[in-house]
Amino acid sequence: MSRLVAWLEDYILPLANKLGQAYWLVALRDAFISIMPITIAGSLAVLIRSLIMVARDDLGWTTFAWVMQPLTLISNVVWRGTFALFAMFLAMSLGFHLAKSIEVDPITGAIVSLSSLAMSIANLTKLSVNGKVVSIHQAFNISQFSTTGIFTAILFGTIGVSIFALCCKARLTLHLSTTLPYAEQKAFDSLIPAIIAIFSVGLINFVFQTITGTYFGNWLLATLQVPLVKMGQGFGMVMLVTLLVQIFGFFGINGLSVWAPILDSIWLTAQNVNVTAVRTGHDVPFLWVRGSFDAFAWFGGTGGTLMLIVSILLFSKRSDYRTIAKVALAPGIFNINEPIVLGLPVVLNPIYFIPFIVAPLVNVAFSYWVSALGLVNPVQVAVPSIIPPIIGPFLACNYDWRAIILCLINMVIALAIWTPFVIAADKIAEASTSRSYYIRQY
Repeated sequence: MSRLVAWLEDYILPLANKLGQAYWLVALRDAFISIMPITIAGSLAVLIRSLIMVARDDLGWTTFAWVMQPLTLISNVVWRGTFALFAMFLAMSLGFHLAKSIEVDPITGAIVSLSSLAMSIANLTKLSVNGKVVSIHQAFNISQFSTTGIFTAILFGTIGVSIFALCCKARLTLHLSTTLPYAEQKAFDSLIPAIIAIFSVGLINFVFQTITGTYFGNWLLATLQVPLVKMGQGFGMVMLVTLLVQIFGFFGINGLSVWAPILDSIWLTAQNVNVTAVRTGHDVPFLWVRGSFDAFAWFGGTGGTLMLIVSILLFSKRSDYRTIAKVALAPGIFNINEPIVLGLPVVLNPIYFIPFIVAPLVNVAFSYWVSALGLVNPVQVAVPSIIPPIIGPFLACNYDWRAIILCLINMVIALAIWTPFVIAADKIAEASTSRSYYIRQY
C-alpha cells in the first residue's frame, strides 16, 4: 500500500497540481460554477412542470393541474430565459473569467466571447410549413444557444478572448485623456483589441464557411460535441473519470474542480439535453449525466464519505474519531465533506485509500447497470449539490421512487466497504498508542 501511495505521489500528484493551476481550466470551471443559478432555475422550472404533470396523469388531480396551469406557463417562460440560452450564458461567463485570469478587462472579455459565439452559429433556421421545409435567413434558431452550442461557446469564446488579451498585452490600445470617467476610459482602452479579436473570429468563420459551405458551430456539434457526449455514456469512460476524481481527492486536490471542465463539457451537456427532453415531453436520450455521480455515488461528497461518518459513529471506539465524525455529520448530510476529509484526515491517509477509491467505483458501476436495465429513471433534472441524499436522487430522477431504493442500497454498499477500514484504523491507532506508552515507560 505504501508503495502505491508513494508512486501516486511521485507521478500523479505533480500532474494534478499542474492541471489544478492551468488558468484556462480554472476559468472554464469557474464559468460553469458562475452560471449555476441559470442551471438550477431552469431545472426548477422543469421540476415544477413535471410535478404538475405527475399529479394530473398519475394521481388524477385534474383540478389541481388546472389551478396550477399559470405556474406551468411561468415555468415555461423561465425555461426560455435560462436553459434555452445556456450556451450564451456560458460564453459570457467564460469570457469574463478567462479575461480576469489573464488580467485584462473582464467585461469586454465577456462581450467578445459572446460575440464570438454568435458569429460561429447559423443565422438561419428551418420551419415546416404545410409539409414543406422553408429556410428563414437572418434568424437564429434558439436551440443553438442551448446545450448544442456549449462546445462552440468554449472554443470560440477562448479564441476571441485570447486574441483580445494578446492585443491588450501588446498595448494596441487607444489611450485618451485620463480625465475621462473610468468606464469610458476602460471602453476606449479595450476598443482596438476587441475589434481585432472580433474581426479575427469573423475571418475564421468566413473562411471556414466559404471552404466547407457549413457553419463552424454546426460542424463542431456534429464532429466533436455529439461523439464526445456519446463516448461519455460508455461504462469505461464513466468509471475512468470517477477513478481520477477520487485519486485527486485523496491527495487533497479537489478532483471535482480539476475535472470540472471535462465533467461539465461532456456530462453536464448530456444532463441539459435530458432536462430539455423532459420539458418537451420526449424520452430522455442519455443514461448517465453529471448529476448521476452526485445522486448515486458522491453522497456526503466525493468518496461517499457520509458513510465513513456513519461507520465511525457506529463502530469506532476512539473518542477523537467519534468527535470529528459528530462535527462532520451535519455538513456531510448536505454533501460537504471537508470536515471529515481534512479533519480525520482521509487525505494522504493510507488506511483509507482503498475505501475512498473503491466505494464510489462500486456505487457508480452498480448504479450504471441498474439504470441501463431500466430499473430506475436516468437523472433528468439538475438539483443543487447540497440537497441531501435520498431526497436529491428522488428529485433528480423526476420523482422516481426507485431512485430512493437505489440510493439506500448504494449507501449500504459504501458502508460495508468503509467499515472494515474504520475498525482497522481503530486497531492501528490503539497499537500505536500502546507502543508509545511502552517506549515512555522504558
